[in-house]
Amino acid sequence: MFTKGLLTALAVQSCVAAVSKARDEHASCTKTTVAILGGGMAGVAAAQALHNSSIDDFVIIEYRDTLGGRVAHTDFGKDENGKPYTVELGANWVCGARIGLAGGPENPIWTFAKKWNLNNTYSNYSSILTYDENGFNDYASMLDEFEDMYDEASEQAGILLKENLQDQTARTGLALAGWRPKIDDMKAQAVEWWEWDWEDAYSPEESSFIFGAAGENLTFNQFSDANNYVWDQRGYNHLIKGEASTFLKKNDPRLQLNSIITNVTYTDSGVTIHKKDGSCVQAAYAVCTFSLGVLQNNAVSFSPKLPYWKRTAIEKFSMGTYTKIFLQFNETFWPRDTQYFLYADPTTRGYYPVWQSLSAPGFLPESNVIFVTVVSQEAYRIERQSDEETKAEVMKVLRDMYPEKDIPDPIAFMYPRWTTTPWAHGSYSNWPPSTTLEMHENLRANVNRLWFAGEATSAQYFGFLHGAWFEGQDAGEQIAKLLKDECKNVSDTSVDCGDRRYYDTLHGSSPLADYSVFDGWEVSSFYSSS
Repeated sequence: MFTKGLLTALAVQSCVAAVSKARDEHASCTKTTVAILGGGMAGVAAAQALHNSSIDDFVIIEYRDTLGGRVAHTDFGKDENGKPYTVELGANWVCGARIGLAGGPENPIWTFAKKWNLNNTYSNYSSILTYDENGFNDYASMLDEFEDMYDEASEQAGILLKENLQDQTARTGLALAGWRPKIDDMKAQAVEWWEWDWEDAYSPEESSFIFGAAGENLTFNQFSDANNYVWDQRGYNHLIKGEASTFLKKNDPRLQLNSIITNVTYTDSGVTIHKKDGSCVQAAYAVCTFSLGVLQNNAVSFSPKLPYWKRTAIEKFSMGTYTKIFLQFNETFWPRDTQYFLYADPTTRGYYPVWQSLSAPGFLPESNVIFVTVVSQEAYRIERQSDEETKAEVMKVLRDMYPEKDIPDPIAFMYPRWTTTPWAHGSYSNWPPSTTLEMHENLRANVNRLWFAGEATSAQYFGFLHGAWFEGQDAGEQIAKLLKDECKNVSDTSVDCGDRRYYDTLHGSSPLADYSVFDGWEVSSFYSSS
């Protein structure tokens, strides 16, 4: 039997001593078998996978005072009784929720949402009104035009992936399918933003055609085409905390909150994690679930420096910023039964384009709360200005959308600044054009006993919460196999066991058949015009 004592002994024997590096002479260096760096969805999934493999000698080291990572919420505004509402700053939807569709697997996030009775409502993207600087202007038919052309483009992207052909920008793929919005056609630009940027947090010029289409289709065609908006007043991270409660006790010492990691030292025999308070944790293995943004901003140092192939992969991929700006008014002056409002600015693409009402039926009726989303360059721009400056811009747009209304200033206003949040440095990852599966394998690969997991390391579901879950689960399972010596006699290279592969030398395009992450997929079935 593989006992906790043996695991602990292995950790003590294999870890790198680093007590001398502690800045506080009274700080201690604890020992464990597996250290999980980050308590978001991937970290909790990794810990649960270890627990399910009867490995309970682990710690979760989390920067914040709670679990959830970028699944984060805050108080906002007040209801009629003076109680604040809970709104989500980060992840907000169950994407690919299974709602009565026959066949196929179920998205695990939807499974957990049902398990923990998470309040959520179907996002009806047909419940939309369109506007420009002169008020209501019905150009909703352009949404159908885009979607018809996107179906053709998506099918072509599937062929490129399956045939191992060269990737291109999403702009190229859309143009070849017939979607070519003119630079001064701001209504078409707004429609494209709704259809592309709002999902990817980057423009078509900055996104991979093949993997941009794959990431969407492998979620919405494999699971379902439904997105459910989470408005649970306990917070979306209630389901992450719920899953953690299945293996963590109350006040469990294995959960180290408010712990800021400053350095990760790794060798082929162990990993030492140094914290800001001067203490450290020595482990036989570690799972790094830092966001791509944290890795790109060198928020944590690695000793030795990560290999060149790893650093190249980290810098190659993109970290997007998705910013929701919340406003509460003393009344709902916008159409109460409509979920979405699309605004086409006369000069700037992506200028406060998508508005969503939380006063709509099924969400938070009578809350008088609405929010608008910006991404990429517009998100970076508003991060650099004050709340008052942003509020003035937002209110001008609202007053342009409803010129017949006398709209007062909001009674509550708030937005996060994800790019400068030190434990995130962005919202979620995007796959840039002409970036191969080999490059992504390098992003995902372990370095000695330091493993990596998170939404960015998922080839299938990058940018999605379920991607983080699958990757954390996989890392935990693989480390459990290594600890139990279950990979020693595995000769079948198609079996996922042991170190993840990486490439010192990249080879351009990447044959799909060489990648176990795509094994068993009927890729063409995910690209259809149905």
